[in-house]
Amino acid sequence: ESGVMTANLSPREQDVSLNDTDVSPHRTRNPVVVLVVPAGSYRTADFVDAARSLRIDLVVASDGDTPMGDLGRSRSLLIDFTRPDWSVSRIVNIKPSPDAVIAADDLGVIVATRASNLLGLRANPVAAVESTRDKAHMRALLETANVAQPRYVLAGRGEVAMVAGDLGYPCVVKPRNLSASKGVIRIDNDSEAVAAEARVRAIVEDCGGDPEAKLLVEAFASGPEVAVEGMLVNGALTVLAILDKPDPLDGPYFEETMFVTPSRHDSATQREIAAVTESAASALGLVSGPIHAEVRCTHEGVVLIEVAARSIGGLCGRALTFGLLGESLESVILRSALDLPGPVLDRSRGATGVLMLAIPGAGVLEGITGVEEALDIGGITEYDQTIPNGTQLVPLPEGERYLGFLFASAATPDAVETSLRSAHAALDIQISP
Repeated sequence: ESGVMTANLSPREQDVSLNDTDVSPHRTRNPVVVLVVPAGSYRTADFVDAARSLRIDLVVASDGDTPMGDLGRSRSLLIDFTRPDWSVSRIVNIKPSPDAVIAADDLGVIVATRASNLLGLRANPVAAVESTRDKAHMRALLETANVAQPRYVLAGRGEVAMVAGDLGYPCVVKPRNLSASKGVIRIDNDSEAVAAEARVRAIVEDCGGDPEAKLLVEAFASGPEVAVEGMLVNGALTVLAILDKPDPLDGPYFEETMFVTPSRHDSATQREIAAVTESAASALGLVSGPIHAEVRCTHEGVVLIEVAARSIGGLCGRALTFGLLGESLESVILRSALDLPGPVLDRSRGATGVLMLAIPGAGVLEGITGVEEALDIGGITEYDQTIPNGTQLVPLPEGERYLGFLFASAATPDAVETSLRSAHAALDIQISP
């Protein structure tokens, strides 16, 4: 028994959901792709839509309830990220056998990679993906390969202020295995270092980690931060997009607020960004599939902050389209995973961007007004609220979510940025204590 559940299908649809031979005379069945996502992932619906357009049978493997009404003819499979062996076994035993297993979020990358390797599918080595989930191990591999990155030291209990003083302030202290800037804090002096260490260790413990584990302390890399969205094929990197982050990320917390592409950095800097990203992927042993990297453009050159073995998070991928038909990033990922023909890696022209609505403070979200006014601003294409009204909000560094996303497109990156800032100013976020 594979344990796969069918959602909202008639008996006839259930019979043909994995063996519908009417859709293509060139296939004995539709390709089967397993999408590994945590419950409540922002990405699920977009992957479901992309799979439907490509006539792919999608199995959503998740650790909790998914919005079944949004899955259409896709199926769901219950897994448990705290029991990776069991979860991998359930994916491997799906019938018919999956043609690809992909992860949309950090939490699922190791399970997806292990399942892919057991199934004999094209995938990264498990060790390479594991290195992206341990920031200290990643730093060590990058150092061995001489990839430009911030200086760093691991700090045991009570040692953050000491090692930060040795590195030289300002520094950044962070957990080894959390993502989305959770638990990442800038420190400028010894007193801030002591307070930040206590806070980060409490965050680690609250997430089920070991509060006594060593923390990563890095020299703060000053300069604009840029995101790189790429695709690896046989170890070679194709850059899908370089996304500027117009707002300075100088701390004390590092909540991302805006992405705009194409990048406004000069061509030489963009080539250096791509080269550092590819060198980092190679140093970690990544060879296949999407990657998302964060780099800083310092006065000494481009330095690598992080690499993830997955695509851009949240709903930010909606800011990217490909080919003349404007295919989604999710469609690109699915096509690449299955070696399907099409405009897999060709970016559509024009400037686009996304603004993430940061949580401004703790409390209960009462509502967001001004949405119609924001949507009336030229260039704004979409607004999505992703946290329901009535939800208790937790800002960074303890939190990791956004209130919603605004999207824009225009002729130039400057126009995109202007539209997003104007739309943001039109919104009124109402939070009660």
